[in-house]
Formats: sequence, C-alpha cells, structure tokens
Amino acid sequence: MGEYREVFQRTEIKYLLKKDQYDGLMEYLLTIAKVDAYGISRINNIYYDTEDYRLIRTSMEKPLYKEKLRLRTYGDTKDDTNAFVEIKKKYDGIVYKRRMSGNYKKLHDYLAGNGAEFGTTQIAKEIKAFREFYGELYPAMSICYDRIAMAGIEDPDFRVTFDSKIEWNAECTDLRRITEGHPLLAPEQKLMEIKVANAFPLELSRKLSELNIFPTSFSKYGAGYADMIRRERERIRERSENTGRPIQTIFRKGEAAYVE
Repeated sequence: MGEYREVFQRTEIKYLLKKDQYDGLMEYLLTIAKVDAYGISRINNIYYDTEDYRLIRTSMEKPLYKEKLRLRTYGDTKDDTNAFVEIKKKYDGIVYKRRMSGNYKKLHDYLAGNGAEFGTTQIAKEIKAFREFYGELYPAMSICYDRIAMAGIEDPDFRVTFDSKIEWNAECTDLRRITEGHPLLAPEQKLMEIKVANAFPLELSRKLSELNIFPTSFSKYGAGYADMIRRERERIRERSENTGRPIQTIFRKGEAAYVE
C-alpha cells in the first residue's frame, strides 16, 4: 500500500497489458522501481452514486471535470478494519485525491446515512459537502482487484500499479460480506497505471513504444456499470422474446425496474 497520504495531485496514465507485454516491461521496471513491501494486495472498493447513477453517467461522457466518491479497504474487511473514504477528482487530465481514514463500520454507517459525522477536518467537510451537493447517495457497486504497486527508487513520487482479477458486483456492496463478482479483464490481462507528479521518464516512454504498449481510457467503475447495463439488456431481450412484448427498463440502485 505504501506510505499513507491524505492528498494527492498527479497525472495518471492507464494501459491494458497482455502477459508478454507485462513480462517485458517488468524486467525493465525493476531497474528503476521496486515492489512495495505488501507484494500483491487485494483492494476492495464501494462506489457511491445517486439513484439514477448520475456520477458514473457523467464521468462516462468524458467531461473536463469529473468526480467520484468511494470507500476503500485492503484485504479481509471487518468492523474494525482501517478504511479510507476518498473523493477522486479529475480536471483536465490531472487527478486530485482527497481522503480520510477510520474504522470501516463507522465510515460505512456514516456514508449510509446511519452514523454521526466523521470528524471536523477540512477533508471531512469536503466529503460532507460532496454528499450534500448530490443528495442521497447509495452504495452502487463494489469493485475488487489484486494489485502490485511499485515506487521509483530515485523518485518515490513515480508510481506504477498493476491490477488483475478486477471484479464488479452491484448486489453485494458491503465489503465485510463481499462475494465473487463479474470479471472485467481476461485471465492474464493486467491494467497498468503510471502515476507521476513530475516529468514522465523518457526511457520508460521508449520501452513502452518498443513493447507496443499505448495509453487507454479505462474506468473500473465505468466498465462495471457498462457491463451491468449490457447484462441487463441481454436479460430484457430474452424476456421480451419469451413474452412477445417489448420491454423498457429504468436502472436504479443496481436493479432494473421493468415496464411492459
């Protein structure tokens, strides 16, 4: 997981890697960065959204500014597990992350509207303002994945992460009872994120080009939402074919309301 920080400001660039690309790149990366002490970590997230998925629908339109709210834990999650509430904002390609930590149950209850306000720090006030601006928010989807994180040997602000076994679940959104979800990547595929606060290393750019690795647009929550819609449309099509009547649907809080 690396050193805990409350505020981040950096450029994040994503890439989807095949196994041979990952193997070739890792050989080079180990000369300029090291894997953190945790090795492979399981990262668990709950993404919060409005009843009609306003946040993710806006994000998928690729506006100049977008933001998300999530609750994150690492590894097995229990009531007293240390957790992080994060506001992730992106403006003109730069990512700004604000987060605070605390007891999972207390944070989970607070975000569900069943707990007391969590602190009076500036970040706590920003999270409160976020929730007040969007109105009632719901735990819309869980996203869990395995992560390998690396930090630069000479520049610790240079970070690289590799995520695999990315799964989404819109039915189980309590990380204490998380179940197997729907996969977003092929079995040996990895999502790489290069995170830099300063200049992008020139030699790394050359290595990426040599391995035919190019930037891509990939949002885990966005991909999960798109997959959820696709699966629901398939169910609607099958139901329509079985009944012989057209069916419309309205997506709310991870479920579909059918209108025949």
